[in-house]
Amino acid sequence: MGRRILNDALRAIVNAEKRSKSTVELQPISTVMSSFLKIMKDRGYIKNFHVYDPHRVGRITVELQGRVTDCRALTYRQDIKAKDIEAYRLRNLPTRQWGYVVVTTPDGILDHEEAISRNVGGQVLGYFH
Repeated sequence: MGRRILNDALRAIVNAEKRSKSTVELQPISTVMSSFLKIMKDRGYIKNFHVYDPHRVGRITVELQGRVTDCRALTYRQDIKAKDIEAYRLRNLPTRQWGYVVVTTPDGILDHEEAISRNVGGQVLGYFH
């Protein structure tokens, strides 16, 4: 169930971007989802997001910027070593300049650049570009 929540939220973001919406509301939420959105915000793919009432079901309102062309969550969460992250990125992302692979590591949820610089591996959560 928890892995479908992230996938459904990311697909809702892509669908709203295709329809040129300025905001999208995501519900239900999880901590992994908010960490994924924080990475997207830090990298400039979304403007901002607000979490409302996280103790119950909760919802997140995301302000879109128009940069997201595709983002997906992997439901099988593939294990990956630090030395294999670059090869995985080249295989799954369209070009070298765009996109990020999000990895959950012992250091927390990181994008592929931070994981490579810290030399940590983990499980692939998803990607966006």
